[in-house]
Amino acid sequence: MAKLSEILKSRGYIYQHSSEKLGEITDGPKRTVYLGVDPTADSIHVGNLAAYMLLRRFADAGHKVILLIGGGTGMIGDPKPDVERPLLSIEEITARSEKLKVQAEKVLGGIEVQLVNNYDWLGSLDLISFLRDTGKYFTVNSLIKKDAISARMKSEEGISFTEFSYPLLQAYDFWHLFKKHKCDVQIGGSDQWGNIVAGVELIRRKENKTAYALTIPIITDKASGKKFGKSEGNAVWLDAEKTSPYAFYQFWLGASDESVTDYLKLFTLLSDMEIEAVMEMHRRDAKQHHAHHLLAREVTTLAHGTEVAEMVEKVSSALFDDAGLGGLDEGALAMLKNAAPSHEVTAGALIVDVLVESKLASSKREARLFLKDKAVSLNGEVVTDEKQKLAPENFYNNVALLKRGKKNVCVLVLK
Repeated sequence: MAKLSEILKSRGYIYQHSSEKLGEITDGPKRTVYLGVDPTADSIHVGNLAAYMLLRRFADAGHKVILLIGGGTGMIGDPKPDVERPLLSIEEITARSEKLKVQAEKVLGGIEVQLVNNYDWLGSLDLISFLRDTGKYFTVNSLIKKDAISARMKSEEGISFTEFSYPLLQAYDFWHLFKKHKCDVQIGGSDQWGNIVAGVELIRRKENKTAYALTIPIITDKASGKKFGKSEGNAVWLDAEKTSPYAFYQFWLGASDESVTDYLKLFTLLSDMEIEAVMEMHRRDAKQHHAHHLLAREVTTLAHGTEVAEMVEKVSSALFDDAGLGGLDEGALAMLKNAAPSHEVTAGALIVDVLVESKLASSKREARLFLKDKAVSLNGEVVTDEKQKLAPENFYNNVALLKRGKKNVCVLVLK
């Protein structure tokens, strides 16, 4: 059986680590590993999902894992390179933390994870004691070398002492978990390397003990070079109210060919053999998008559960694979109506008129050309007769699908 270090390397989880050899962290005695997440939003997004998957990999290998929700550090805010984060109320932080907790438990698949909130200890921290017992181990010289702090100090706005203190608080978190829970590994995104290493150093100086840091690379789309996340304006959320399960599924279905293998390795629990098998199918017939369908199904199941993933898959097949509406229940039909443009019609309406009214054609003349070119289908059946009318039998539970080409679709709802 492969060692955890080998699995993490081959799956693309490793960017930096503080040990000479990764195996020192992963392959020796069982450790306690923590991931810290500030409630800067009330949902996980795909930009930080990989870190949760890394935490799960540690848990599956038998290590104890802790998920820290930053109720305390969230009130301060990790310094951004360009602007200060807005300060949040304790009520908003608490509400966001609860939502993140529920999502994390789902992603971690019911494995045993200890959930902690750093407000429980930071909220009652004595200032004088903190400055004497923690602050003395940090130099201003080292803090101003951190990229975000350095960038802000050069800006007109500057940086407040509130944000400047953030690395000390995150380091204190690591030391606190080390002392109370024997936690000796912190993981996070590569942008957190400086903060994580600060905790490693604090433990070394205060306790004369060794702790470890490990970061995951920033995940980007190889075709566009864009990273996932809020800062890029393209965040895809695990919260169904922010990003619908259907849109979430479509995001993964639309992954670039250059990135699909990486995403299968990072965001699913499929074995290497399963991934290689589906990639071989993809190489043989890329038009079928076997790898993309598997990726979308697996990650949607992880985020929303099997039942929702199956429903989304059926809706997607009905819209784009001419699978028909027969297998869709009431919930799937409701999802279908929200997933695509819809248009109310009456029985007896001419197809050529409906094409224009539903905006699948700009004019009757264009609609007739589409019909002549066999570009129009109703419930998967090609329509060519411009005099054809909609009949009650064309509808399944008062719903029908009118398509022009492969991707232009309208859900027809019978009045």
